[in-house]
Amino acid sequence: MSQTFRGIIFDLDGTLIDSAPDLHAAANALLAEAGRPPLSLDAVTRMIGDGMPRLIERAFAATGAPAPADRMPELTRRFLKVYQDPARPHLTRAYAGVAEGLDALRRAGLRLAVCTNKLEAAARSVLAELDLARRVDAVVGADGAPAQKPDPAHLRTALERIGVGPDEAVMVGDGPNDAAAACALNMPFVLVGYGYGSAAVPRDAVARRIERFADLSTALAALTRR
Repeated sequence: MSQTFRGIIFDLDGTLIDSAPDLHAAANALLAEAGRPPLSLDAVTRMIGDGMPRLIERAFAATGAPAPADRMPELTRRFLKVYQDPARPHLTRAYAGVAEGLDALRRAGLRLAVCTNKLEAAARSVLAELDLARRVDAVVGADGAPAQKPDPAHLRTALERIGVGPDEAVMVGDGPNDAAAACALNMPFVLVGYGYGSAAVPRDAVARRIERFADLSTALAALTRR
């Protein structure tokens, strides 16, 4: 693999992990406590990408009146508690080839970071649970940067954590927030077509598209030749 790139920044949900089933369960638990009807897995999946508070807001808006603004901190804490409850069956899984792919990238000398709109504690927890934490060099959650994606400050913070400049890195993600943050820093964006928000990403923002994580190395090689 060419060493033109020194680092890769990954989105988390919909890119490295399929977390929709657990987010769906937590959202419906919160809705049930509020006397609201449940949402389908597809409906909650379409709400993923802007962090837990926005997911909660969307879930409440879809089932009646919006969530009261003054209750959002409480609702977010409750959502996180349900989501991380060790007594609840956890359904989140890494996508096929992710663990092996991350190992191969590290062996090639690349620095790896996760840049996610999920709260950092939740991101670190799920990465550890799936044995992915040791495979990345940094994790930057929504509360670990001055602003969250699509603001490029989020991506810039992740780059700083791994000591890599924007001109030496690639962003890999599944949604428009990932693409917008990468484009703002003139970083190539690799879209994972299997992710949650891939249909909403403008074509002109995509340097390469992959349908399997195992194809990432090939996509990176193509980018270095371009």
